Amino acid sequence: MSAIEPSDLPTASLLRTYSAGTGYADCFVAEVPGATPLAAFVEAFYTSPLFKVERAILRALAARPSTDEQARDLATGARTTFAAWGVEDRQSDQLLLADFTGRTRSWLMVEPFEATAGARGTRLYFGSAVVPRKNKRTGAESMGLAFHALQGFHKLYSRLLLRSARARLLARS
Repeated sequence: MSAIEPSDLPTASLLRTYSAGTGYADCFVAEVPGATPLAAFVEAFYTSPLFKVERAILRALAARPSTDEQARDLATGARTTFAAWGVEDRQSDQLLLADFTGRTRSWLMVEPFEATAGARGTRLYFGSAVVPRKNKRTGAESMGLAFHALQGFHKLYSRLLLRSARARLLARS
């Protein structure tokens, strides 16, 4: 497997709810050697240099500041909010966050696997979902022009975020 690949959502994914219907959901996967608990992945993801840029933007444009300590607390379950997100659901192997507008979801999951020659590894999953807007007058659902215009950037950025978190985990091992 190359470093980051698009993937189908695992059957037990908390993001699966958002993959049906008129909304959008994606999933990317990477692998690391050894056992990686969810808390380590979540912390590496939200404290990566690339995600810190997003955190700075959220602080400046949306008045949603965050710290590395808050990211660690989110990772361990000691807090249920972080920057622009709140925990929607959590299991021992995955975390689903909803943004403060209720339109987007971010999801992280770890899955152990057996590699060649009995070596163990962990699959790192990252996905997003976007819920369509409902026109109050007509009742029609739409993803909106901005969603379509930014979809290519979003997919690239998602891959880069997962790559950045994976690199942090590899540097720690």
